Amino acid sequence: MRTVIFDLDGTLADTSGDLLAAANACFREMGHGDVLLHPGDAGVALRGGRYMLTEGLTRLKQLDATVVDQYYPLLLECYRDSIDIHTKVYPGAMEAISALKTAGYGVGICTNKPEALAELLLDRLGIRDAFASMVGADTLSVSKPDAEPLREAARRAGGDPAHSVLIGDSDTDRNTARAAGVPSVLVTFGPSGEDMAALEPDALLDRYEDLPGIVSDLIG
Repeated sequence: MRTVIFDLDGTLADTSGDLLAAANACFREMGHGDVLLHPGDAGVALRGGRYMLTEGLTRLKQLDATVVDQYYPLLLECYRDSIDIHTKVYPGAMEAISALKTAGYGVGICTNKPEALAELLLDRLGIRDAFASMVGADTLSVSKPDAEPLREAARRAGGDPAHSVLIGDSDTDRNTARAAGVPSVLVTFGPSGEDMAALEPDALLDRYEDLPGIVSDLIG
């Protein structure tokens, strides 16, 4: 079976507001105010928790890797407790996924969000049952851009990894698809959308309504 595998943050849903709130809770705990602001730092948020802490401490001219390590567990705790306050699924995403499933594609998720947090978020958003697989950053011993999480997501969705496509929003997703020898589609509506064309994916996605046709063109 052919499979369509989705990244989560910045691809299926805009999670930046809740991620930034968790990072700022850490900065307040350190004795600072909010360092990262929404929406200007949405792109920072979607690069992960450690990246947010590193960027904030850099701006404060207090970068210290041990401080990042110290506060990362707190960031995860704060994020878990308020994971769906501001997060929204992108318009048209679930309709496109329904159309893909109707057309016979398997559908899954491959994310660099920790598996437990990804599962929690999908449950809170009420969309977990729409996906046949969910592979997180710690599901396997490796994470994206290694190809194996993508392949595993395809296998768990009942498909052949060689006949899959990855929908994402970053160079990590593009590189993951290339490592697996399959096409990538990068969304242009996320915080870094204007940068996606330069990454030379196999296709760009401006709106979810166009996804079934793009997938058909790429993998049949």
